[in-house]
Amino acid sequence: MADGTPEILPEIVRELITRFGENLFTVQKTVDRMPTLWVPADRLHEVLRFLKNEIAKPYRMLYDLTAVDERLRKHRAGLPKADFTVVYQLLSIDRNADIRIKVALTGEFPKLKTIVPIYANANWYEREVWDMFGIVFEGHPHLRRILLPPTWEGHPLRKEYNARATEFDPFQLDALRQDQEQEALRFVPEDWGMARSAGDHDFMLLNFGPNHPAAHGAFRIVVQLDGEEVVDCVPDIGYHHRGAEKMGERQSWHSYIPYTDRIDYLGGVMNNLPYVMAIEKLAGITVPDRVKTIRVMLCEFFRITSHLLFYGTFAQDVGAMSPVFFMFVDRQKAYDVIEGITGFRMHPAWFRIGGLAHDLPIGWEKKVQEFLDWMPKRLDEYRKACLENAILISRSRDVAAYTTADALEWGVSGPGLRATGCNFDLRKARPYSGYENFDFEVPVGHLGDVYDRALLREEEIRQSLRIIEQCMKNMPSGPYKADHALTTPPPKERTLKDIDTLIPHFLGVSWGPVMPAGETSQMIEATKGLNSYYLTSDANTMSYRTRIRTPSFAHLQQIPSAIRGQMMPDLIAYIASIDFVMADVDR
Repeated sequence: MADGTPEILPEIVRELITRFGENLFTVQKTVDRMPTLWVPADRLHEVLRFLKNEIAKPYRMLYDLTAVDERLRKHRAGLPKADFTVVYQLLSIDRNADIRIKVALTGEFPKLKTIVPIYANANWYEREVWDMFGIVFEGHPHLRRILLPPTWEGHPLRKEYNARATEFDPFQLDALRQDQEQEALRFVPEDWGMARSAGDHDFMLLNFGPNHPAAHGAFRIVVQLDGEEVVDCVPDIGYHHRGAEKMGERQSWHSYIPYTDRIDYLGGVMNNLPYVMAIEKLAGITVPDRVKTIRVMLCEFFRITSHLLFYGTFAQDVGAMSPVFFMFVDRQKAYDVIEGITGFRMHPAWFRIGGLAHDLPIGWEKKVQEFLDWMPKRLDEYRKACLENAILISRSRDVAAYTTADALEWGVSGPGLRATGCNFDLRKARPYSGYENFDFEVPVGHLGDVYDRALLREEEIRQSLRIIEQCMKNMPSGPYKADHALTTPPPKERTLKDIDTLIPHFLGVSWGPVMPAGETSQMIEATKGLNSYYLTSDANTMSYRTRIRTPSFAHLQQIPSAIRGQMMPDLIAYIASIDFVMADVDR
């Protein structure tokens, strides 16, 4: 092993060493202290099967699968030689813990055996790694582009691939190329294992999206129908892809913050939080209690605005036209509070490394209290109009139901997981930013169907109101930014007093702070499920590798398994109940 001994290593590492021997693994220390082990490629399947199926308190969920182009990385002391690294992050609900498994690969276009037979949801993640890095997963059921068009040349997250549009020739689309692109998009059902007919009748192949109001964005599903019954379907994503992870390699640690707002673009500052907290781990920054509480309050406001949009559009998709208009009115009232505090509405980009952009303004309590007085009565009205509506209930009860085991197999988190009866909310299970100081309940369902997923979000709005009220009544005093050289920027008033602060301020504003070399991650309970940033620093002013794990990507992959055998209208209700935005999927 690179460092440490079995006696001081985490329990899961000791269990693996007991089973496989200590010579199999290289143990890596990371800033986030997640157990991280390098495994030889030819033993990967054996290790993963042990972790998922054989060990006590198993790691049932493949939480994330990604890669790193190591070829330009300078700070790799003690790590196995690698041109590329494939990274697997597994999550155990029973242990309330994660483990990170790494495989070192060499060569320009390396190959690795697929793990789809072990974790079904590895399918899309491996396709993404092939799309972005050119790593081939042998035995994959359908290894093809997932975010980029089929005709795309190159793999954008490789280090030789340019990061700015100005580094490319102007894009041109003549008539011939347009025809070629259109032909490349033609859906061939046989490629996906779909038959065109069965016995004495043909199946209908229906293109749903990418421009359809019930698709909730630029999202396409090709549905195989036998009458109204869904025989199979193929979700098609990538229409919204903007290369957010690549942008992380060209922006300074500080200037990347506004990009995070645009991932789950309904989550606002909720997107800032895992990013800045991960960096704060790298820098060794401890933020003041006032910062933690303000962050929690703003995050819960955005949870409410996101859930209200879900609530209204869900009701609309199952046939109710009025609620969405009322809910937009209430969202605007919440945005009035957010704007009064941050200066912006949907995308404040207001959190900073080490703190906030500025302190709470005078009179903020009044605006918050007005919203707290307004919203509960409206929720009571919505429950009568929607959740107690017989038509909505008949359209959603027992539709697209799945179990906790199904949810974990597909990487489902958030309300979609809790609706199955699994009580796992990261704010309670692994409190962050001071959530351990708040009194609130975690709504849990039992059927795991469309109705439970809607009911849970309505109850979560009520719990968010409870948290916001506690923030308002127990707001700590103190600074709104940590007193640390790597905050961005350091407090301006101190730059006028000593040169040791003036220089970091100048560098922080011009270049951006230089973060220590290392790897770190931060996971949060976002509006739609578990969201995390996994950052690799090479002791530079920007990230060497920025990985954004979003809940929506995992949730859309599950659609075929949950909807087969049900009706086409059920598919519409199911899509509405997932609560996703395509920027959160495509990144």
